[in-house]
Amino acid sequence: MTSANDLALCHSTTAAANRPRARGGPLSARELRAYIGADLHRYAGRRTLGAFMRHYWFTPPFRYTVWMRIAGYLRRRRWSRYTLYVPAKLMQLRYRHKFGISIPEHAAIGPGLFISHGGGIVVNGDAVLGANINLSHNVTIGQANRGAKRGSPVIGDHVFIAPGAAVIGHVHIGDQCAIGANAVVTKDAPPSSVLAGVPAKIVSESGSDGYVNRTFTPPPA
Repeated sequence: MTSANDLALCHSTTAAANRPRARGGPLSARELRAYIGADLHRYAGRRTLGAFMRHYWFTPPFRYTVWMRIAGYLRRRRWSRYTLYVPAKLMQLRYRHKFGISIPEHAAIGPGLFISHGGGIVVNGDAVLGANINLSHNVTIGQANRGAKRGSPVIGDHVFIAPGAAVIGHVHIGDQCAIGANAVVTKDAPPSSVLAGVPAKIVSESGSDGYVNRTFTPPPA
């Protein structure tokens, strides 16, 4: 479903897009296919048409992600912004209410997004999420409107976020971090940290190893 060249393109454009207050969404049909293929790999471990159909129909979070990616692509294309984008956005809104997942199509989210369960997931549109992110139910990635951390989170690659956790404000979460259940993160965290508690503190340096599986791996350059 996705070629090595497509995945390389997907990886290279993610780094450029992942900046605070960026507007996400694939810029080309090729990149759209690469993003959806990388997301599918997180669920199925492969990128075949059969795997796509199975998870589209029987894995609600993946179906939401597909329409989120499509709407993001159509929104960024001048020829489709006022035509095809509208029905795609309506489909995304339909599944947002049906599955309880609210992730704007313009949020900058890298390839390999995995949502373990739908329900109660809210991601601010200015948030930046890297590649191979795991989101659980009742997770909030939210904005702070005042103070030193005013703004939205910037989350690195290979990050696991457990049920009920919240990451609030313009905090930087390093690669391979794990955020525990019901933790409230309001401060920066270095790579491979394990955070827990309210407010969240670093309790380990074991990172997300073992929690983020079937990851998107860019092919050699």
